[in-house]
Amino acid sequence: MIGHHLPMIADQPILHVRGLGKSVPGPRRLFRDLDLDVAGGELVAIIGESGVGKSTLLNMLAGLDEADEGNIAVDGTPLAALDETARTRLRRERIGFVFQAFHILPYLTLRQNVGLPLALVARDAAAAETRADAMLDAVGLGGRGQGYARDLSGGELQRVAIARALIHRPALILADEPTGNLDPATAARVLALFADAVRRHGAAGVMVTHSAASAAIADRVLRLGADGLVAHDGR
Repeated sequence: MIGHHLPMIADQPILHVRGLGKSVPGPRRLFRDLDLDVAGGELVAIIGESGVGKSTLLNMLAGLDEADEGNIAVDGTPLAALDETARTRLRRERIGFVFQAFHILPYLTLRQNVGLPLALVARDAAAAETRADAMLDAVGLGGRGQGYARDLSGGELQRVAIARALIHRPALILADEPTGNLDPATAARVLALFADAVRRHGAAGVMVTHSAASAAIADRVLRLGADGLVAHDGR
């Protein structure tokens, strides 16, 4: 296992997955033989019935859960080659995560929440504040960095979550039902912001969702089932 250096694989998409399989206690197989490539600037939506393992797959792509079989590489780094310390560092430096429940810390200001990924990698505090303010401005919350989560609507909280996921310019951005708690109009604005950010920053984006409207903004829509991922034909 490698704890100090992140090994690289050349000439691969940002996210490269081959032969992934996962079972849960029971035993019950969620999926097998799952392959996925996502290039920089591409947004992929993954849909499927409840219980097929969409959130589990997202956690595996982030290195939070381990596969039973198969391989995952993020930005050229194979996750299987890393120990837990190195996986944590890779998540902090190269992965952004947008959660359905926002996970905005109520005792921190919005600026501090957005700047948290930079603080975790010990970046210069003043520079982190400047970049956090710029990210808040980019998501339409400029000048509100000193505010707190209690003053925001659900759509505004999700915009803060997107700003936080993007501030460290990650190679891979993962989103778990990012509009599940939002009304349709707010959801549409948040989705447009998310898709634009993925493409403008050249990140690989993967979003799992139950919503056909959410999936419609993606470059590709894939359906997850027991035999892996297949292209969704819209029916």
